[in-house]
Amino acid sequence: MAGEDVRERVSQAYAEALRRSQEEPAATACCAPVDGGTEPAGVAAKCADYSAELDAHAEAGKSSFGCGNPLAMAGVKAGETVLDLGSGAGFDLLIAADLVGPGGRVIGVDMTDAMIEAARASAAKAGYDNVEVRKGIIEELPVEDASVDHVISNCVVNLSPEKQRVFAEIQRVLKPGGRFSIFDIVAEDLPQALLDHPAAYSACVAGAIPQNDYLAGLRAAGLTDVEVAERLEYDALQLKGMIGSDLEWAGEDPSALDAALEGLAGRVASVRFVGGK
Repeated sequence: MAGEDVRERVSQAYAEALRRSQEEPAATACCAPVDGGTEPAGVAAKCADYSAELDAHAEAGKSSFGCGNPLAMAGVKAGETVLDLGSGAGFDLLIAADLVGPGGRVIGVDMTDAMIEAARASAAKAGYDNVEVRKGIIEELPVEDASVDHVISNCVVNLSPEKQRVFAEIQRVLKPGGRFSIFDIVAEDLPQALLDHPAAYSACVAGAIPQNDYLAGLRAAGLTDVEVAERLEYDALQLKGMIGSDLEWAGEDPSALDAALEGLAGRVASVRFVGGK
């Protein structure tokens, strides 16, 4: 499938996910409930180690679809500029704004209109005038060269059909001495039935690449000190929780992928990649 077709499908899926997170009592995300079941809205933010941040930004946390907290231990300081790739409904933007303070700047880039509107509304409601959300794709960022101190992203790069372009863009926009902290899904040797399923792609699984390939891609882009800072492996029940909601929304039986998910324990993981320029 061509890159534009993939992006359109992903954009539609996340616009629907946002709508459901706002209208229904449960949210879905790459960070799935351990039992694979349904939890109250905001479970993604809680299991992604955002408990403290939810106290300040509970409403935005309900529409968080990440797999970790890229800002934890990222070293963001007051007065700096932070760029969020695939900023979604803006939860990480608000947290970054707290860290950089009024003298800093936060930029979000997203391709989905509904997400952009939600993020802008969240920033305005919180009273932040140093948060800007731009429409664009992460393979071609609407951001100037060498203009940001930190690049963050939360379970988004796996959705890109052109990951090496994303890595090159991170290198381009970072200032010399800048850092990145990216949480994402990685996967090894997935069965073809899973790779071919649209719901598995939108759920951050089918588009994921192996951890070593991810590291190699970042290094090939010219980024330095690239390493894995954290890794959380998923079991079959967690994977079913990640993909099951998308299947249900599409009118499909989640058990249809049970066979494909068996034996995948340890082969799909949430990983935080860090490095710099």
